[in-house]
Amino acid sequence: MKLASELTAGFWHSRPAALEAVLARLEALSLQPLFTVQRQVGLSRALRPYLEEGGRSPLAPLPQEVELANLYLYADFYPEDGQLSLVEQLRDVVTEHIPDEERRWLDPIKHSSMDLVEVVKEEAAAEAENRVDVTLRSLGDGARFFVEADPSLRQVPVGQVLLTRLIRPPDSPHDAAGVLAGCALVLSPDDGRALYEEAQEYRRSLEAQSGAFGMGEWTEFTKRYGHVLMWNYAQARFDALVEAVTDIQYLAPGGGPFLYALALYDHHEFAFLREGIGELKGFALEPSEAMGGPTEPDAARRLTWTYRTPTVVARLTLTPIQLVVECDSAERLEDTKHVLASTFGYALRFRKESPTPPVRQIGEEELAKADRLEVVVTPEEETALLRGFLESVYADWADTASPALGGQTPRHAAGNPATRAKVGDLIRQLELDDLARRRTGTPGFDYDRLRSHVGLSETSA
Repeated sequence: MKLASELTAGFWHSRPAALEAVLARLEALSLQPLFTVQRQVGLSRALRPYLEEGGRSPLAPLPQEVELANLYLYADFYPEDGQLSLVEQLRDVVTEHIPDEERRWLDPIKHSSMDLVEVVKEEAAAEAENRVDVTLRSLGDGARFFVEADPSLRQVPVGQVLLTRLIRPPDSPHDAAGVLAGCALVLSPDDGRALYEEAQEYRRSLEAQSGAFGMGEWTEFTKRYGHVLMWNYAQARFDALVEAVTDIQYLAPGGGPFLYALALYDHHEFAFLREGIGELKGFALEPSEAMGGPTEPDAARRLTWTYRTPTVVARLTLTPIQLVVECDSAERLEDTKHVLASTFGYALRFRKESPTPPVRQIGEEELAKADRLEVVVTPEEETALLRGFLESVYADWADTASPALGGQTPRHAAGNPATRAKVGDLIRQLELDDLARRRTGTPGFDYDRLRSHVGLSETSA
């Protein structure tokens, strides 16, 4: 199964009506104003791997992961501000009438914990009862649960491992009876065993840190640290995603590779670079991409070379003051940079690079495909990528030595009456050659900001 895919990684399971009602009460209690902060703390702990990138995670938690995090909040999380846990509040603080058939579930919920359980066997109950039971065995302590299975659980093959929460139903005549608490995440036997071993390693590290070699039984450990199982599952999903996108192909909206890997160089050797790039193996000169017409005296000197296989996978654009490199992968960008460095040496002054593709939460349909993953980059994503790149390029431009200014910084040159106009011309040239405008038709940077930085008056583009 693809852990990265939302189509294959989890399922929902029916719950008894009384249990459903109690969980709804716990959810409502968790949303009370006095518990708002602690709710955020608890859910953030369970879902921590997805939140560490500040909302920029390439994967969103599965709906089943969110539900397991909610169950962790209800049953396992002890507030950091001294409040009782949610299930204790509902059980011990009498604020409303709770029917007995619901109240009987409170202690079983309180004593439940996250677990990794293997599907051992499926067997039909007595014909008159018209149901199918599935036997689940905990990887941690071997405890068995006999669960009345709905169609979703029956579809899970014997040998698969579930990350879930099992609750012992109240007043059950069968000591090993269990209820699946609404959902489960499915792992292969190898992945399930790997998650179990990682949890045990975490447990041993806690014992070593505390000096107390004996964290209690497996159920005691998972009651306190069941969220670690969720962390390990999330990490497995991230690892699966990395494997899935190793050969990912980013495509432009009109088809063909999307050139997301970027690098920019400053120079003041146009004729030398034009001759040298023309001799680079694999690169062919394209017609000039001048945009402004005859009123731009340097437009005819903007030259572009492309590398095709047969579609364009790399592009070099030479302007009077810059060389822009665009490639379809970080690896190709790195190779091209090495070629440029070995060919032109100090004639090129490296400024910035951006080898990272657009940030994208990969959708379930894309991950479910068996063949090579292809992602079409939207115009909005392209605009955001180019703007971010140009922002990084020009963040320190005013105080960085420029070859076009004889090695002076733009700020210093603008302060000299003899070179002040030259700085204005330089900014105008940057504006005309804006990478985003060439690719999308819309400038990716406000060049009046550069004028402001060096003390020049603003000029409309």
